[in-house]
Amino acid sequence: MEISKNGAVPGEPVKTDKNSRRGNWGNQIEFILTSVGYAVGLGNVWRFPYLCYRNGGGAFMFPYFIMLVFCGIPLFFLELSFGQFASQGCLGVWRISPMFKGVGYGMMVVSTYIGIYYNVVICIAFYYFFSSMTNLLPWTYCNNPWNTPTCNGVVTPRGINNTLANVTRSLVTGATEVAVEVVNKTKRTSPSEEYWKHYVLQISDDIGNFGEVRLPILGCLAVSWVVVFLCLIRGVKSSGKVVYFTATFPYVVLTILFIRGITLEGAVTGIKYYLTPQWHKILDAKVWGDAASQIFYSLGCAWGGLITMASYNKFHNNCYRDSIIISITNCATSVYAGFVIFSILGFMAHHLNVDVSEVADHGPGLAFVAYPEALTLLPISPLWSLLFFFMLILLGLGTQFCLLETLVTAIVDEIGTDWIVRNKTVVTGGVAIVGFLLGVPLTTQAGIYWLLLMDNYAASFSLVIISCIMCICIMYVYGHKKYFKDVEMMLGFPPPIFFRVCWRFVSPIIISFILIFTVIQYKPITYNDYVYPGWSLAIGFLMAMSSVICIPIYALYKIAKSEGTTFLERLKNSCKPDVKWGPALSEHRIGLYATPGSEGEVEVRPLKEELKEKEKEDEKRDEISLTIQGSNGSTAHNTTPSA
Repeated sequence: MEISKNGAVPGEPVKTDKNSRRGNWGNQIEFILTSVGYAVGLGNVWRFPYLCYRNGGGAFMFPYFIMLVFCGIPLFFLELSFGQFASQGCLGVWRISPMFKGVGYGMMVVSTYIGIYYNVVICIAFYYFFSSMTNLLPWTYCNNPWNTPTCNGVVTPRGINNTLANVTRSLVTGATEVAVEVVNKTKRTSPSEEYWKHYVLQISDDIGNFGEVRLPILGCLAVSWVVVFLCLIRGVKSSGKVVYFTATFPYVVLTILFIRGITLEGAVTGIKYYLTPQWHKILDAKVWGDAASQIFYSLGCAWGGLITMASYNKFHNNCYRDSIIISITNCATSVYAGFVIFSILGFMAHHLNVDVSEVADHGPGLAFVAYPEALTLLPISPLWSLLFFFMLILLGLGTQFCLLETLVTAIVDEIGTDWIVRNKTVVTGGVAIVGFLLGVPLTTQAGIYWLLLMDNYAASFSLVIISCIMCICIMYVYGHKKYFKDVEMMLGFPPPIFFRVCWRFVSPIIISFILIFTVIQYKPITYNDYVYPGWSLAIGFLMAMSSVICIPIYALYKIAKSEGTTFLERLKNSCKPDVKWGPALSEHRIGLYATPGSEGEVEVRPLKEELKEKEKEDEKRDEISLTIQGSNGSTAHNTTPSA
């Protein structure tokens, strides 16, 4: 029998690789850009450069890329192939072994926590973006109503170093240059820090003292959620178009800031501080732990987003290639962002005549205090500030799109009715409204304390545990041989032996190492000089455990509901793949999956199309009566045009 290039038998309906019920990406570039936007987030800008210079500069790159090769890319490929094979979100994929569906619920809990506080960070970036639309950045000088007497700016209205001016006024005549340097090196209260604390946040003195809701931030939070909702209003059909801009423009901004940064005096010093290798630190376990943790968290493993995004791929898409492209792009962006950050910080350190370590920071301290202050030293500083915060907004939105889509897809796939599939927009709007309401407490005067608490506990060791259990389930409960055959059936070739070894042995060992390292290196969270009270730390641990506890609770529930007279029988039955496990489209359910009862929720569109086609052919037969019946039952029409 002759087969055409697209795999169709002549005379039969052409097979498509599209899932009309759930939808697919418009093309493969949309998936890659969305995944890059998901993986490349705020952490690439405000965490990696800081970790790099603190852990040996250029020497940190060695363990970082080792962890990328042996842990990052294999886990990324595993999650992409997992979601793409089943065409299901982070809940539906656990048909592979129903007892482990609690892992999917754990992923949803983690994505919920991250989605709540991540959009608050984006809304603060929106606030700074709007505040930069002025001739003079409001955090430039110390002459504002919110400034304190201890404020020391790096510039004054006359363009001289304000710290030096204060020293000159305070020291007796004949003070030496050494004295000036000593005063310069004392901890300053910068105008950008006071703007952040006393004006933007109006921060309270304790995590339990909520104070009032900061209405400007609340308004920006509403703007953030509206933007996210509008971009996801048609699911991947709309977000796939938006990412052409949100995933690419940050690189344009990074390049503009990089070119501007390296032309500044002192930039080379900052970059040297960032990259100069300290090879002795390679023997430090903490360096390797930080490298592994950064790779793991930066790529977004175990959040559920990778599985969700891959579920909208066509079945035969080469996700092996995609995983390598996206992982390397993510890490290269982190390294590139380090040049952008440290060139500006080096310029600021040179201006203040202090060491780079005096001005280097990470997290919100870098994004909203250190870097904005450095920008005030540049000509046309509002322009650079607008670009910087616009870049932060886009980086944050790229991740937020996938977090929201993860939750929406999981809900829609789990309920699975025709109504909810047709009205997915309603689900998206509902999730966005709930996310906004849950984020309101983070816009109060104690909001920054809660934001950092969620950042440190909600998505820490719980992600490591979720990822480790996922590897064990797929490789050892479902069976590595079966999964390798599934991947081969999907891609046309088996996973390379390197990935097979990593999935079974290397990656789980590295994940276990990250977990042990996280526990050993644990220190109670602090914010500047503020020490969190014990009750707040207990809430943090409860948040961390709330995602992990889903796994044993659901496992016990599934075992209790499974068939069997003994516990072992129930356990065995709860681990067996569901009859609906496998490819979503009927045309892909071949071999082991072509069994009675496996249709479940498979795609039936080709059959409907075939029936419609036959009905049309019958009508034409009545009209023309000039047809030739083929040997295979298909109908070939005469080429004579109808009258």
